[in-house]
Amino acid sequence: MPSTDILWQPITAGALTLRNRVMQAPMGRLRADTDGTPTPRMVRYFRDRASVGLIVTDGTSPSQAGRVQFTQPGLYDDAHIPAWRDITDAVHDAGGTIVVQLMHAGWNTHSKVTGLPVEAPSAVAHEGHSHDAEGNHLPYETPEPATSEQLDKARDEFVAAARRAIAAGFDGVELHAANGYFLHTFLGKNSNVRDDEYGGTPAKRAAYPISVAQAVAAEIGADRLGIRICPGVSIQGVDESDQEHTLATYAVLVDALSDTGLAYISLEQPDLAGPCAQLVRDRFAGTIFGNTTILEKRTSSREEAVAMVENGWADGPAVARPLLANPDLIERWKTGAAENTPDDSTFYTGGDTGYNDYPTLSGLDA
Repeated sequence: MPSTDILWQPITAGALTLRNRVMQAPMGRLRADTDGTPTPRMVRYFRDRASVGLIVTDGTSPSQAGRVQFTQPGLYDDAHIPAWRDITDAVHDAGGTIVVQLMHAGWNTHSKVTGLPVEAPSAVAHEGHSHDAEGNHLPYETPEPATSEQLDKARDEFVAAARRAIAAGFDGVELHAANGYFLHTFLGKNSNVRDDEYGGTPAKRAAYPISVAQAVAAEIGADRLGIRICPGVSIQGVDESDQEHTLATYAVLVDALSDTGLAYISLEQPDLAGPCAQLVRDRFAGTIFGNTTILEKRTSSREEAVAMVENGWADGPAVARPLLANPDLIERWKTGAAENTPDDSTFYTGGDTGYNDYPTLSGLDA
């Protein structure tokens, strides 16, 4: 087993001081109440993983229109704040650092989930489905192009959700601008066919996500703001196969994020040595966390985590499935102990099974 010592060095990401380099990547586990309020079982889940350098929560909706599922957590109402405060207090008491990921579903939801029209940059259809409250498939609807007024409102909702996050005790906020969700769809040439200030050229396609990041940074401080991006990855309907366009778009985006002073970028890219990842490294002045499994349903390894740092591809690994199944993953990676295998049949089923019942090395439940 290679030495993992490099992972345990404390690092900073903007105003965040992290005990080690490992980030718990956002994972949608759908354990909130149907009104978006976090549940007590979520307190235990996050507290038990506080040994990582940085916890990023599930994708959390900043608005009613941005909800992806009925049991997705939210921060679109002040009533959500106390339950989130229980989580942040528990993580801080355990010595951890935690940020909330604000994830607007965009075209990956349905009006029967949100009760509102689907919000997206353009009237573009794509394949896939959401679920109703009983779990039945809801094929995606073709959205209407968002008006300037709707986009202003959505931006304000991101800002308001970030304000609530700080009131709830979070150390910071991460914006989700990857994986085919709302902010990502502005970056794609096929998903954004607007001809106004937010579309038509690479610079204009980057303009709306930049405006959201700048508005949130003005509210909470850029040094407490991160963003997740996946340059060059075609996913959930967003096509980024045109590398020339992708590199031009992300050059504008990353330059603006760096100039704004964001704390970190969480970079999803299968090839961290490739041109898209290199562009991010060359143009961003802050901390970079890396993940290579975006297009694969597999578990990243400690060897991969060490390699990405030793090779200079990222400052730390963004780890998902291993932490889902191993609340004591840091101890396991330090000692070389075997890991629990994630049970994908329980990822989104609710309850404690497959959530709070993975065994730890001590022989006790997490």
